[in-house]
Amino acid sequence: MHQGIPLTEEDRIPWLEILQDALRESLISGKTVVLSCSALQKQYREILRSADSDYHHGSFNSAVKFVLLDAKAEVLAERLDKRAAEGKHFMPAKLLQSQLELLQIDDSEAICKVDATLNPQALVNAIKTLIFGPRKPIAL
Repeated sequence: MHQGIPLTEEDRIPWLEILQDALRESLISGKTVVLSCSALQKQYREILRSADSDYHHGSFNSAVKFVLLDAKAEVLAERLDKRAAEGKHFMPAKLLQSQLELLQIDDSEAICKVDATLNPQALVNAIKTLIFGPRKPIAL
């Protein structure tokens, strides 16, 4: 991708399987982890969901949850250009459209969506609420 060439299935699948193994280890040890990757298609998310030994393929009921940081293409392109100019992103902006075309969101997957234009702390708070529920007040 750094060279402006989109990944192929042969590139993606082994990488997703490595991520699946890391998730499985964390689930077995009872750890809560956050994994950031662009699992753009349902089949990629199925690989990651399968890290949960109790997962039944196609049920979308897994200990592995997904959050879509949702923003318009223009916002994403602007951010990519800025980060690339700062030397902080590996993917050229010209690949953005191909990535967006790969994105498959099926409502049956119950993927949490968060407004990606929120500031970082608001994003974290929104994601924590979606995944773990609202914070309960502590009685003193």
